[in-house]
Amino acid sequence: MTDSILPHDLPSALDGRDQIKLLSLDCFDTLLWRDVHAPHDLFGAFDHCNVLQRRWAEQRARTGSAMRRKQLEVGIADIYRALLPNADAKTVADAVQAELDAEAAHCFAFAPAVALMREAKRRGLPIIIASDTYLDAKQLRGLIAAAAGEDVAALIDRFFCSSVYGRSKNEGLYELVLKELKVKPHQILHIGDNHGADVGGVARFGVNTLHLKQFTEATEQRLRLESSVSAILHPAAAQTATTHQPHRATLAAVEPQIADAAEGFGFATLGPVLHAFDRWIDSEAEALRAQHGGKVHYLFMMRDGYLPLRVHQANGSDDAGHAIEISRFTASAASYSDQAAVERYLEAEVGSDLEVLMKQMLLPPSEIAAIQKKVPPTSFGAFFKEIRHPQRMRQILTNSRAFGERLVAHVRRAVDPQPGDTLMLIDLGYNGSVQNDVEPLLKRALGVQVAGRYLLLREQSLPGLDKKGLIGPDHYDFSTLEALSGNVAVIEQACTAAQGSVVDYKQDGTPIRRGSSIKGRQSAMRDRIQEGCLRFARAQKDVAIRAAAAPQDAAMWRRGAASVLTRLMFLPMADELAVLSAFEHDVNLGVDYTVPLFDPATAKRGLRQRGLFYMKSASRMYLPAELHGEGLAVKLSLLAQKRFGLPLKYADFVDTTISLPVIVADGTNVSTGQITATPTHDGYFLAPIPIGDCRFSVGLQFGQLFDWVQVESATFMPVDRFLAEKERAGGEEIDANPSLEGMEQAAPHLFRCNDEYAFMMVPPPARADDRPMMLAVVFRPIATRETLANPAAAVPQNANANAA
Repeated sequence: MTDSILPHDLPSALDGRDQIKLLSLDCFDTLLWRDVHAPHDLFGAFDHCNVLQRRWAEQRARTGSAMRRKQLEVGIADIYRALLPNADAKTVADAVQAELDAEAAHCFAFAPAVALMREAKRRGLPIIIASDTYLDAKQLRGLIAAAAGEDVAALIDRFFCSSVYGRSKNEGLYELVLKELKVKPHQILHIGDNHGADVGGVARFGVNTLHLKQFTEATEQRLRLESSVSAILHPAAAQTATTHQPHRATLAAVEPQIADAAEGFGFATLGPVLHAFDRWIDSEAEALRAQHGGKVHYLFMMRDGYLPLRVHQANGSDDAGHAIEISRFTASAASYSDQAAVERYLEAEVGSDLEVLMKQMLLPPSEIAAIQKKVPPTSFGAFFKEIRHPQRMRQILTNSRAFGERLVAHVRRAVDPQPGDTLMLIDLGYNGSVQNDVEPLLKRALGVQVAGRYLLLREQSLPGLDKKGLIGPDHYDFSTLEALSGNVAVIEQACTAAQGSVVDYKQDGTPIRRGSSIKGRQSAMRDRIQEGCLRFARAQKDVAIRAAAAPQDAAMWRRGAASVLTRLMFLPMADELAVLSAFEHDVNLGVDYTVPLFDPATAKRGLRQRGLFYMKSASRMYLPAELHGEGLAVKLSLLAQKRFGLPLKYADFVDTTISLPVIVADGTNVSTGQITATPTHDGYFLAPIPIGDCRFSVGLQFGQLFDWVQVESATFMPVDRFLAEKERAGGEEIDANPSLEGMEQAAPHLFRCNDEYAFMMVPPPARADDRPMMLAVVFRPIATRETLANPAAAVPQNANANAA
C-alpha cells in the first residue's frame, strides 16, 4: 500500500494499522532535520574546505567506488580521502569528526516524528532507521544522540545504512533489510520524505509505505526563493553554514493546516521575521541591563510596534512589554526645545507642504490662515522668515514645551521608570526618527537611559544615539539596508494596530488619536495576518528537539529573517499579493493621507513607457509587487541593482534600437528625419521627439516600417522631466490627440498601415510657457512591412553597431 502523510499527522500514523509489527523510518528530513535549506549548505560551516570542494570530493569518491567496486555508495571517510588525497589517517579522521560535529550543531529531531516513535514504543513495536547515507550505524546513532539527545537515540533498535550495505534504497537496500529482520513485509510501515527512495525503493518488496510530504509546492518555491535571496544577501563567511532557514520545520508542521490565505501569509512570512526580532530583543535587553544596571523597560512603539508586542507576549518573555503611542508627528511636536531646533526641522523639510509644516509646529488655525494669506505655497524663503518672527517663534516653543510635558506623562502612565532605568524603544524602523526627537526630552524629564532597537535600521544621519537593528549596519552594508527600507511599507501595514495615529495627549498622558482612514476590509485582513504570525510564535517552540542550543542561534535567525523579509519585498508570491492587494499605507504625519500599497496597472504602463530603469517614483510604496507577472528576471534585476547599488545608467539598458522616420512641421516649414527609438519593456520602444516650445507638429511614418503596429501611448511632457533619472509625480504629462493618415485602428492601441505612406499626425499642445517640450511615443512592432526598400530599418538594430 502506497500513500502520503503530512508532517502534523505523523504522531497518528499507526492508527488503524493494527497489523504493523515494526516501524521503519528514514533519517534525514524525516527524523533529523537541518536548519539550512539544502544538505550541502551545511558545508559552509567547515573550516577545512569550502562547499564546492566538499561536493566535488563526494562526486569523486562515488565515481571511484563505481569503477572499483561497481557501487555508488561510499562512507564519509572515503569522501575525505578523495578530498585530502595526501593526508594521513589522523587528518582524515579529524576532518570526518569536524563534519559530524557540524552536523550535530545544525541538526535537530522533528518533534512529530519523535512523537510517532514514542507511540510505537508504547505499542511495543521495534523501530529501525533505513537511510541513504555515507555514515555508518555508529556514526548515525551518535549524530542523533548529539543532535537530539540520548533519549531519542535510545528509541531506535537498529540502523541500516546504505554506505554499509553498498546499496541505496532505490538499488534494493530494503531487500537486505528484510533478510535480517524477523518480520514479514506487510507487517512493516516505512515512512520517509523521498518519494522515489522511500516509496518506490521500498514498496516493491511488499512493505507498507508512507511518503512524508514536507511542504506544498508553494512552500517549496518560497523556501527556494528565500535560499536564493540569502545567497545574494550574505557573502560566504568562514565557518558559517549558508542559507539558514530555522523556520523550515515549523512551516512543515503547521502550515498545511492553515486554509486561510491571510493567516498563512502571517504564519509563513511575518512569523519567522518577528520571532527572530523578538529573540534578538531579549538578548539586547540582557546586554543593556549588564551595561547600565537598573530595569530595562520594553516600550513597543505604536502603531507599527503592535504586532511585535503581541509576538513578544506570545513568546512568554519575563517582561510582557508596554504599548507606547509616540508617532512621528507627536515626537516632532515635542522636540522644539529652542529656535535652532525649529530651524533644523524646517531645513530638513524644504519643499514640503507648508500647511502640513505649520500644523506640525503646533500653530493654531488662525496663525496658519494668516501666513497662507501672506506667503505663496512655493515660497519657502518667505515662509521661513515668517516662522522666525520672534512672537511666532515663542509661540511654537511654548506649545512644544507643553506638548512635551504631556508626552512624558504618557510614558509615565505606561511604565513609571526610575532614574537610571533604561527605556528600550522597540519599533520596525528604519531611521529611528522618533528616537532622534524624543530621547533628549525623556532623558531630561525622567533621568533614564534610552536605547532604540529596530527590526530594520538604516539611519540617514549619525546622531550618536544608542540604536541597533536586527537587520542593521553591524551586519549589512548600506546598499542592502537602503534596498530594504524602500519597501518597508508592506510590513508596516501588516504589523500596525487598528487605530488612528496619535496626534496629542491629555494632561494625564491619555493619547488623543485621529480617526483611522484605513478601510474596514483592510483591518479584517490584517487581523487574520496577525493571528497567523502569533500562531507561528506559539508553534515554533514545540517543533524542534535539540540536545543543546544551536551555537550560531542569533546569526541563524537574523540571516533567516533577512532572507524572508527580502524575499517578500522583492520576490513576492501570487498568494501574498492577493492578500495585500487592497492595502493602503497611512503616512502617519498627523494628516488624513493614504496611498495605495501597490498599483500593477500603473507599473505596467510605466514599464512600457520608460522601462525598468525609470521605475523609481517616490509614490511607489511596493514596486516589486507591481512587477508581478513581468517575470522573475525583471524582479531579480531590480533586487540586484538595489542590493549592490549598481551604478547603471539608462544607456546600459539599451542594446537595440529602431530608426523611426518622422515629419516635423511648424506651419511654414516641413522637414523629415529619423528618430532613434529605444527599447523599454515587453517588446515596446520609446521614440522621444523634441517639439520646442510647442511649435512643431510631428508625423510618425509607421507605414514605412510596419504593416501592423501597436501604439501604447503618445504624450507630451517637459524635456527636463523626461531626462530626470527619477520619475516625478504630478500633472506635467499631456495626452496627445493624433489623427490618422492611411492608418486604421483595428482594436484598442492596434493599428494597420494601409501602405508605406501611412502615418500618424500629432499636433502640439497649447503653449503654456517657453519650456522645451517633447513628444514621447511608445509603440511595439507587430508585423514588418515586406516591401521595404531597406527592410533592416524596421528591425531592431544592435545599439553598439549603430553607435559605430
